[in-house]
Amino acid sequence: MWVFSMSHQHRLLLVIRSFQKPALVSRLGSQCASYHVTAALLNPEDSSIKPVLKRGRRVSDGLQDHERPFQQKMWKKETTVLQKPSQRKGDDRRVSSELRKLCLEDFPSERERPVREKSTLDSKSEDCEIVFGISPCLLALTQGRRKARKLFVKDGEASHRASVLKICEEAHKQGVQVHRVSKRDLDKICAGRVHQGVCLQASPLSFLTEKTDSAPKIKHNTPPLWLILEGIQDPMNLGAILRSSYFLGVDRVASSLHHSCPLSPVVSKASSGVMEVMGVYGYKNLEEMLRLKVTQGWEVVGTVGAEAKESKVPVTKCSDFKMTKPTLLLMGGEGEGLSKDLISLCQTLLTIPSGRELFPGVESLNVSVAAGILLHSLMFSRRSKR
Repeated sequence: MWVFSMSHQHRLLLVIRSFQKPALVSRLGSQCASYHVTAALLNPEDSSIKPVLKRGRRVSDGLQDHERPFQQKMWKKETTVLQKPSQRKGDDRRVSSELRKLCLEDFPSERERPVREKSTLDSKSEDCEIVFGISPCLLALTQGRRKARKLFVKDGEASHRASVLKICEEAHKQGVQVHRVSKRDLDKICAGRVHQGVCLQASPLSFLTEKTDSAPKIKHNTPPLWLILEGIQDPMNLGAILRSSYFLGVDRVASSLHHSCPLSPVVSKASSGVMEVMGVYGYKNLEEMLRLKVTQGWEVVGTVGAEAKESKVPVTKCSDFKMTKPTLLLMGGEGEGLSKDLISLCQTLLTIPSGRELFPGVESLNVSVAAGILLHSLMFSRRSKR
C-alpha cells in the first residue's frame, strides 16, 4: 500500500488538475466552455469569438483555502494562451496544426486560404513553353526547330543517369543554361506531369504550311502516303499517331486547324519526341486541299467503322486494299469520325474487320490504334508492289 505525505498529495493533485480542470469545474458546462476556448485558440484573428469566463457560485473542488494560491498560479500560466494576437508574442506554436484543422471544420467561413509560394524559378514566358521528358528534351535540343532557353534538371542521383547527362552535354554545347532544382520545383514547372527528371524552356512549335516548309523535296521510288487528320482533340491520341506515322514511314501528316488540339508539349511527350523531328502541316480548309490533290492524280481514302451504314462510297477491308498511286488516308476525330463533307470526297472507305462478335458500345477502336493498323496495312501493300 502506497503512503503519500501531505506535500506529495498536493503535487499529485495539482498535476491532475492541470489536465482535468474543465471536468472538475463543472460537468454541465465543460463541453461549451472547452468548445469556445478551442475556437478562441485556433481563430485568434476573429474578434467575435471570445473565451467564456463564468462567474457563478463557487464550486467546491476538494481544495483547502491555503491551496488556492497554487491553483491561481496554474490558471494564470495557461490563460496567457487566450490573449489576443497583439498581446501574444510567438505563442501560436502552442496550438497544433491538428487542433487548428478541427476548428476550421467548425467555422467553414473562416477557413484559411493556402498561400502559394512564389517560385524563384523563371520558368514561364509569353513566347516559351515547357518541354518535359527525356526524348522530347533531347530531340528538341538536337533538331534545332526550337529556341532553347533554360534546362531544368532534378538534383540527386537521377541527374547522373547517362540519358540525363547526354541532355546536359547537348545543352552546354548550345549555351543553354542548366539549373539543378528539387523534384518539387520540377513538378511545379511542368504542372505535375511525368518529366523523368528534365524540363526544357523553349519556344513553341507550330503547324507547318506550304509556304513555311523549307525542307527539300524528296523523290520517292514508291507512291507517297499522306495521313490527314480531322478534328483530333486528344493530345495523347495525336502524339501516338505521330509516333506510329514516323515509325511506319508516312511521308506527311496534316491536320485541320479547326477543332484540333495544338502541337503542345503533351503531344511531344506522347509521341516520345517524334513531334520534334517530324513536322505536322496545318490546313484551314481540308476540302480545298483534297480537291487540289485529286486533280493531281492522288487517291483519297477514308475510314469508317466495321458497322458502317450504307454509303454511296464503296467500303473495303483494309487487308484487301492495294496502294498503287499517291494516297491520302483520312482519319476522323474521337467519337464523330469523318465529316460528311470529307466522306463525299473519298473514292474508297477502309474498315478494320473485327476478330469476334462485338457487344454494343465497344465495336470500335481508339483512333490512334486504328491509325496504326491502317497505316501498316497500306505501307505493306505499297512495299509489295516494288
